[in-house]
Amino acid sequence: MLRALAATGVAVSLFGSSAFGGNPPPPSGRIVIDTVAVNGSGCPAGTAAVAVSPDNTAFTVTYSNYLAQVGPGSAPTDRKKNCQLNLLVHVPGGYTYAIVSAGYRGFASLAPGASGTQRASYHFQGNAHTTNSTHRFKGGFSGNWQTTDTVDVAARVFAPCGEERNFDINTELRVERGTSSPSATSFMEMDSTDGSIKTVYHMAWKRCR
Repeated sequence: MLRALAATGVAVSLFGSSAFGGNPPPPSGRIVIDTVAVNGSGCPAGTAAVAVSPDNTAFTVTYSNYLAQVGPGSAPTDRKKNCQLNLLVHVPGGYTYAIVSAGYRGFASLAPGASGTQRASYHFQGNAHTTNSTHRFKGGFSGNWQTTDTVDVAARVFAPCGEERNFDINTELRVERGTSSPSATSFMEMDSTDGSIKTVYHMAWKRCR
């Protein structure tokens, strides 16, 4: 089960069933992640970057221009922003991986009556299952927000052993004016005024037989 915790709400979704025993430590060999494609209004060219942690247990996606807003001066298309990442993860021979958690954070200012939504989906190409999570924020909120998705051991979906398949991560920010004043500005961002936000994806490892 995917547990999704948000500042003002909880959403629950399911991963495809794929039970494994305890996970081995991460491989000592180097993990390389190729960014095959980055597309979307929330991540224009040059505003998203991917890096692997030194201990091979996580990778981060850094955004610097990911903001959705409504209000005076905003275009209708500004209320929804998205980013589609297509990644190819190269792992040492004899191992495969699964994503066990993902953490997102940013800043939001939502007028009373407005609302904000952060969504994410995860998918291995060639696998029929897509995992979705949704986090909702009520208006009358101004401050930092953070959400975390975690996956139970019995529900983890591992990349096929011996195959390299692209891993898709699709994220979305949406802001709705709702019953707030037409003169009010509401926004939600996955970045900050003092630097870029790093969205962290934690990995579990499994030895292939």
